[in-house]
Amino acid sequence: MMRFIITCLVIALSVYVAYHGLEYDHGFIRLTTRSPGNRTGVKAPEKSPFDDNDDLMTWYMEEDSDHQSYSLHYDFYQDSCPTAERIITIGIREVYAANPSVAPSLIRLLFHDCFIEGCDASVLLDADESLTSEKEASPNQSLKGFDVIESIKFELEKVCPGVVSCADVLVLAAREAVLMAGGPFYPLETGRRDSVVAFKEIAERELPSPQASISVILARFGTRGFNERETVSLFGITHCTFFEDRLYNFSGTGKPDPDLDQGFQQELKTKCPYSASAPSPSTGVGPSIPASDYGGVSSAGGSDGVVDLSYNNEGGEMNFGTRYYRRLMQKKGLMYADQQLTGREETEMWVRAYASDTPLFRRDFAMSMMKLSNYHVLTGPLGQVRTTCSKVLPKI
Repeated sequence: MMRFIITCLVIALSVYVAYHGLEYDHGFIRLTTRSPGNRTGVKAPEKSPFDDNDDLMTWYMEEDSDHQSYSLHYDFYQDSCPTAERIITIGIREVYAANPSVAPSLIRLLFHDCFIEGCDASVLLDADESLTSEKEASPNQSLKGFDVIESIKFELEKVCPGVVSCADVLVLAAREAVLMAGGPFYPLETGRRDSVVAFKEIAERELPSPQASISVILARFGTRGFNERETVSLFGITHCTFFEDRLYNFSGTGKPDPDLDQGFQQELKTKCPYSASAPSPSTGVGPSIPASDYGGVSSAGGSDGVVDLSYNNEGGEMNFGTRYYRRLMQKKGLMYADQQLTGREETEMWVRAYASDTPLFRRDFAMSMMKLSNYHVLTGPLGQVRTTCSKVLPKI
């Protein structure tokens, strides 16, 4: 009887594998369900992937196009440019050694690219006679790191001309920046292609403003397949101009927000001295998540006005990212949405969990970054591989 049951199980497993397909890749066993490709999005599973296991995996859903199969995969450049990832790694490490504040800048740059129509390097494009740049959208005007990506791309072009996409450079550079800041490693498949268009109007409309409520932010992430847990794990860094009114002119009173902890208030005033010429937060110069320019001291030697609440490796690698959540538990949120995180049951539970469990945060942050990096990408014949990240290749 036992032999019969085992035989049935083996047959059932064989049928399942034959239908879906399994691949063994770099120590991961993964299900491959592929359909004709267009943009590749993140498949929204019926239940959160966090609930099943600890493996870092990706989920893809492809739309109909020309009835050919295309997808991302590991070591996409193994034959065409085997040193690609090493070149990116070395480039980021050299920049980080000179200016550690590049890490949050690249994380933010990745977010602004992927959140608007997917991870296609559209945010890197400059304006020209036929293109309005996303860089001109108000939430993107304080972005930094463009020169870092362009410099790495220049090195890649010398070794493998026309091979490695700017979209792949950006996601891999952001991952290395996370590592340099003491964050977790997460595996990424490659093979993205670059957009030939930009989306300024969509960026203006869809990137959350500094005054956005938590309900708006959760809704924006929700339309992109991110649940509350994933969204909370991506919160963390902000710029002085986004909350200057709480320090110096709350609700037009000319005084600080009375609900802001006085000790915290003085700490923030030290990092964010009053500037009458600073842009008003109401202009929406950047999103709440994960908003940051170069932290600490700029390359010019001056302050960039960044308050790094999360990705600053405070207390060593195993405390990466938890400072922000611990401060929320102390009612020291900065942005309009920050303190609301502890006022909603579905988000407060994750704030509390991340504040006390660093390994949990690291794992969830890694998986959310994987999901963000794989959101709605271009593959196969779609898009192009730019030789210069700021310019679309001319039509032949």
